[in-house]
Amino acid sequence: MSGHSKWKNIMHKKEKTDAQRAKIFTKIGKEIAVAVKAGGPDPVSNAKLAQLIQKAKQNNVPNDNIERTIKKASSSDAASLEEMRYEGYGPGGVAVIVEAATDNTNRTTPEIRSYFSKYKGNLGTTGCVGYLFEDKGVIMISKEEGYNEDELMEASLEAGANDFVSDEEAYIIYTEDSDLEAVASDLEKAGYKYVSADHDKIPSTYVELTSEDDIKYMNLLIEHLEDNEDVTEVYHNWENCD
Repeated sequence: MSGHSKWKNIMHKKEKTDAQRAKIFTKIGKEIAVAVKAGGPDPVSNAKLAQLIQKAKQNNVPNDNIERTIKKASSSDAASLEEMRYEGYGPGGVAVIVEAATDNTNRTTPEIRSYFSKYKGNLGTTGCVGYLFEDKGVIMISKEEGYNEDELMEASLEAGANDFVSDEEAYIIYTEDSDLEAVASDLEKAGYKYVSADHDKIPSTYVELTSEDDIKYMNLLIEHLEDNEDVTEVYHNWENCD
């Protein structure tokens, strides 16, 4: 989604109720468990885990919860989670990618398919919309921090960022997907505080919905996908999603 919309989405997530935040904790916990299984429990040697620990802290997940999740995922009797990716179209031809971590694909896949069907979309095959997105690192810094824009841009580019955007309420710094952790770390060492630093999928084209029905059903599709505890991320190319 566009930078401005992404910023609004981040702020919206931070304002969620306790029950909704608990679901966010659960989702991040699943991502951490998958990362530990794939690359081990040490964030120094497991860049993906290090990024997820930072993401957890950004979402106010207590350190004790993070440590328990890593320890549990490292044990031999930890639940086996499988990473799944679903691609399809929402109403009006909006491209949608859904990432999930599940211990039961026979439960998760029908649920995802039912959301697409119920809300005027259709679940496609892997790859049907993936080519419309590019993997990027995205760092968001609030303008409320009061940083000098030119100095921040210079520091970002020197750290390895490949694009810098000044939006209404935030600075959006884009990096190569593999460079996110290094750039975020360098900015932090330089004294800059960021709201989020995430791996993202940036659309090459956007779809604008004009039908009230399409807008209603697209909102419902996103809401139900994000509410599903197996779903870890939802990406789409809907332009007007504030």
